[in-house]
Amino acid sequence: MVLIIFGPPGAGKGTQAMFLSENYKLLHISTGDILRGAAKDGSELGKLAKSYMDKGELVPDKVVIGIIREKIKNTDTRKGFLLDGFPRTIPQAEELGKMLDDEGLNVDSVISIEVPDEDIVKRIDGRRICQNCGAMYHILFDPPSSQDHCDKCDGELYQRDDDREDVMRRRLQVYRSQTEPLKQYYRDLGLLKEVNGLGTIDEVSSRIGEILS
Repeated sequence: MVLIIFGPPGAGKGTQAMFLSENYKLLHISTGDILRGAAKDGSELGKLAKSYMDKGELVPDKVVIGIIREKIKNTDTRKGFLLDGFPRTIPQAEELGKMLDDEGLNVDSVISIEVPDEDIVKRIDGRRICQNCGAMYHILFDPPSSQDHCDKCDGELYQRDDDREDVMRRRLQVYRSQTEPLKQYYRDLGLLKEVNGLGTIDEVSSRIGEILS
């Protein structure tokens, strides 16, 4: 099985991707994690990707497509996988189709998580991450016991550059203008499944499970 999950930044794709990966035994391929890892390593590719992400802009198709192509080639695709954060544009979707054809695969379903912009800004602007262990908190919905420090390891909490409200709104503008056309692209192929992303994690997971079953 090959699944794609997408939606605006902050819609909960990563969380639901973990649910899908565990329940359907799929490899979770997260473009965001790959790009942030490259940025942290300080490679030339990472520096280039970070320069776009910090401004809330999409990393160029050529860079992302190359990363995904290598990942698919070096993965046991027979067990199936889940793409999180790719494709984000129609050219990326078309290239993905070619990559999968080369491997004798095809996309089975595309899950689009739907959340209003204002709810997303509220979610993301309050997100904080531990410098040491990577644990995540939210200053409103899931605050740490001690302000600015992690409950698990006492590491310092920080806000990612691309989580700031100004960057977040820019990211949403980019999403609406460049990525939303993908919904019609996959709708025309009969693959799009839209899911209400409001509510608890379990509620959203249940909606996705019902669609796939």
